[in-house]
Amino acid sequence: MIINLAHKIELNPNNKQANFLARACGVSRFTYNWGLAEWKKQYEAGLKPTGFGLKKEFNAIKKDLFPWIMESPRDANSQPFVDLQTAFNNFFKGKSGYPVFKKKGQNDSFYIANDKFEIDCKKIRIPKIGWIRLKESLNLSGKILSGTVSRIADKWFVSINLSMEITPPTFKNQVVVGVDLGVKHLAVLSNGEQIEGTKPHKNLLDKLRRLNKALSRKVKESKNWLKSKFKLSKLHARIANIRKDALHKLTTKLVQEFDVIGIEDLNVSGMVKNHKLAGSILDMGFSEFRRQLEYKSVIAGVKIVVTDRFFPSSKMCSRCGNVKSYLTLSDRVYCCNNCGFRLDRDFNAAINLKNIAVGSTVSACGLISSGTAKLVAA
Repeated sequence: MIINLAHKIELNPNNKQANFLARACGVSRFTYNWGLAEWKKQYEAGLKPTGFGLKKEFNAIKKDLFPWIMESPRDANSQPFVDLQTAFNNFFKGKSGYPVFKKKGQNDSFYIANDKFEIDCKKIRIPKIGWIRLKESLNLSGKILSGTVSRIADKWFVSINLSMEITPPTFKNQVVVGVDLGVKHLAVLSNGEQIEGTKPHKNLLDKLRRLNKALSRKVKESKNWLKSKFKLSKLHARIANIRKDALHKLTTKLVQEFDVIGIEDLNVSGMVKNHKLAGSILDMGFSEFRRQLEYKSVIAGVKIVVTDRFFPSSKMCSRCGNVKSYLTLSDRVYCCNNCGFRLDRDFNAAINLKNIAVGSTVSACGLISSGTAKLVAA
């Protein structure tokens, strides 16, 4: 089996190299914004612009009008036209909104083709700058497809995209578990184990508010404003790292200990419309949990059975199968009206998800007859 994976490694540049990387990000941002402005201009004039056509026009004028662009790697002013074409393709297909201009300090990055850079142990060679130290070596083996250099707060990273051929292990004993995600606990397993959520945004909310308040009092674009904005971006990065660390530990634990994992297809975008719970839901990172679990399960050869989002996992009794007509979020203990069974509601839901996963493993195609679950990874 061939899969594509990316390994994100922190760079350790000196001041000169960091300035070069910042200029390359600026070139990429400028090129994208130039292409978007030109696209709008040509479209309003009745023409049909394309990313490739805009690239040819830009290449014809960049040496004369924008000579400073030549100081950065070529891909920094070439790839943005491919990204722009992709953005409009997604817009026309209804997958995303209309492309917007990029802002300095937001998603600063630039692309490097696989034949333009070289990795040697704990260093990488980038065109027009040379070798930059890495905080760690590339621990994945495969064909390198591309690289992307990006900045998060005060740190620089390079994401190496590789094509890897893997042979997932086969399991004789199918150890099944159901996983119920929630806001009280990050996850409750069908074996009774509870995984506490780190809740980094909630825990650091007071500090976040202080820094936001301090930023609002500064004169925009002043030195003190930039310092305050820098502190705020570092805190946001810290919150994201704490959340991702907890999710990586949980998903790695699941794929290492179990062969079949039953989860629920949560409608996160619909759940966050409840403003009382939106903050807690986003702080847990349900979507990131799903993303990590799916790609790790492919490598480990673990089956992921996703139950339909309308399946009443919380309302159904895991003992007799009776479904309650009404259950509020404040009801933390499930009490069955039919058999009198009492159990923690999240534990009860996890058992129901496990039962669905057990039933799905009977079918060779990975689908159970009721159509309430599907196999997304094996």
